[in-house]
Amino acid sequence: MTTLNDYRDERLRKLAEIRAMGIDPYPAKSHRNTKISTILDHFDEKDGQEVCIAGRIVAIRSFGKIAFVKLRDYFGEIQIFMQKTDEISNGYFGIKELKLLDTGDFIEAAGVVGRSSTGEISVFANEVRLLTKSLRPLPGYDGLTNKEERYRRRYVDMNVNPEVRERLVRRSRFWQATRDFMNQHGFVEINTPVLELTTGGADANPFVTHMDALDTDYYLRISQELPLKRLLGGGFEKVYDIGPRFRNEGVDDEHLPEHIAFESYAAYENYEDGMALYEDMIKYVAKETWGTLKFNVGGFKIDLDCEWPRIKYADLLRDKFRIDVFNLDREKAFAILKDNNVQIDINVSDSRIIDNLWKLIRKTSAGPYWLIEEPLSLSPLAKKVEDNPLVTQRFHPIIAGTEMGNGYSELNDPLDQLERFKEQQAMRDAGDDEAQMLDTDFVEMLEYGMPPACGWGNSERNFWLLEGVSGREAVPFPIIKAKN
Repeated sequence: MTTLNDYRDERLRKLAEIRAMGIDPYPAKSHRNTKISTILDHFDEKDGQEVCIAGRIVAIRSFGKIAFVKLRDYFGEIQIFMQKTDEISNGYFGIKELKLLDTGDFIEAAGVVGRSSTGEISVFANEVRLLTKSLRPLPGYDGLTNKEERYRRRYVDMNVNPEVRERLVRRSRFWQATRDFMNQHGFVEINTPVLELTTGGADANPFVTHMDALDTDYYLRISQELPLKRLLGGGFEKVYDIGPRFRNEGVDDEHLPEHIAFESYAAYENYEDGMALYEDMIKYVAKETWGTLKFNVGGFKIDLDCEWPRIKYADLLRDKFRIDVFNLDREKAFAILKDNNVQIDINVSDSRIIDNLWKLIRKTSAGPYWLIEEPLSLSPLAKKVEDNPLVTQRFHPIIAGTEMGNGYSELNDPLDQLERFKEQQAMRDAGDDEAQMLDTDFVEMLEYGMPPACGWGNSERNFWLLEGVSGREAVPFPIIKAKN
């Protein structure tokens, strides 16, 4: 049985023979002047013209005096039709030398565009030039099915499964559409720090790193929120940031410790303004990315093309579980969680219990709808509703069992904010690693004054959801445990 080492040894032998011929198997310069897709899409215009194409060899078929080489670049595949000739340029390969080339090698070919006798669009070139000699063979289309191996060697996965590359193009389009929408609405993109002395803006356990130059521990940001709001205090009115954030939590279909997130803040607006704006944004991004507003994901049939209803948090829990979120019956709540196979520490705070009850409702909600007026204990950075100080001006879009974003009217009362930070810090000191830290510098900024504002954030989980894949399937190089 031929092993990978056998294939590699044979390719190393060919590499040595190529070098002995005085040919550089890894030249720096390519002379490509035409993409393969240009030939395929504009054949009538390109027919009879000289072109130079380049790409990876997909297949080689040699029949003595003629040969066919299938070449693939990022844009498409095409056939190179070769005929035997004794006039081979220095450093090039004719049919005789094709035995030194393998599938996976990168080559370029200069020739004339035309059709073969079978009518296939081809480039007629009697010699090719080696650009990169590959030493390991790519597996066949059915040869890379193990998920761990696919994630570990993503560069191989992308060659064997082109849909992975296509998905990443849509991911790029998703974020570009987000930028386009925000820019069209007067927002300015400003990148904020990843390293923070005090991290906050979300309930999450942070990663810790050490900066040698200052001999100080820093946190990797869990959110862009607090730096962006400092920009509002500095005089900006509409700002946003798209970039990585880090949360030291488990890996599952909806969570990756490192992922791309988007946050934005608009001065002189509130959560009512925000729901109108970000409903339009989600629809715009979906249309630009997938060309539709109708999706079938996770067993849910979703149609975003409607006016989304607004449902109050407390009403949902009352109607579903007969639970009063403002006067929690802990015994009843724990019984409901147990009946639904949710195990949590008996000593957790009321807010954690309520959040777990809500998640039971969320995972069965098709949506779209806006979840509004979250209890104050769950929203330490949001303003209270004027006629009900027990709830906040917070809003989440619920789609296909997921919260596809988070927004609220921002708290800008420094004294109120300080008290809420103290409550969070007390929870943290009691052992809740996801509770927020007391950020005195942020409170100081508020004391200088920050205008009323609406804030919003969503992560690339929105892309994963509407794409219909897990987080690890939707990123280029997913986190995976190192091999021993």
